[in-house]
Amino acid sequence: MELWLTLLVIAIVVIALVVRSNRRRAEAELADAAAEARRLHERLGGQTMNLVAPGDNLPAGQALADAGERYTAAGSQLESAASIHQYRLAAETAIEGLHYVRAARTAMGIDPGPEIPALRGQERVGVLTERVSAEVEGRRYSGSPDPDDENRHYYPGGRVDGRPVPAGWYNTPWWKPALAGAAGAFVGLMVFDAMLAPAYAMGAVEGGDVGGGDAGADAGGDTGDGGGDYGDVGGGDFGGGDFGGFE
Repeated sequence: MELWLTLLVIAIVVIALVVRSNRRRAEAELADAAAEARRLHERLGGQTMNLVAPGDNLPAGQALADAGERYTAAGSQLESAASIHQYRLAAETAIEGLHYVRAARTAMGIDPGPEIPALRGQERVGVLTERVSAEVEGRRYSGSPDPDDENRHYYPGGRVDGRPVPAGWYNTPWWKPALAGAAGAFVGLMVFDAMLAPAYAMGAVEGGDVGGGDAGADAGGDTGDGGGDYGDVGGGDFGGGDFGGFE
């Protein structure tokens, strides 16, 4: 009897130590996620506020406006964040904003700055290397590897309604469903089929996994989901941006 009591006490102590250890680990992970999200948010704020686009540089101005939106969105997410998942959402939004800052710097012809962490699914979709265009329901859509007054909406690369969209500059942010009302998702699929699927097929996209990966499957008409360092943060735009079908 005494042996059983001794074993029971030992088991209770071990369980208590494990629970305590797990709690401390969870608290440390939460603190790390919060610190990283705040660091990225502050970095985005500093870069956004210290960069001013010339009035005649429409692409740079648009990219900085998009970066500012991400800064505001990430700040709101940080205010209400209480879990690792929520802090990672805020971090993704800030990272996306940093990609817009980098695009703005490129459009202004200055050093793009240090490398930025990749966004979910970004590496597999590639970047535009040639100008592309198509007409969908009487409206012309175009994309370019370089910014100009026509193609001034930057997209860092990602997925829209499951389809890969390469990084590049587009004449309209067609990936925003709000621009097309309830038919937004349908319009996005039509733009992909008419403009981007041929671009992948003709080699106008560099770095896309067209040979057998997700981008290739999607270019053939299949749908899929992204993946990556922050893959657990859930569906598009990483908390407030273009990815997954909303900006």
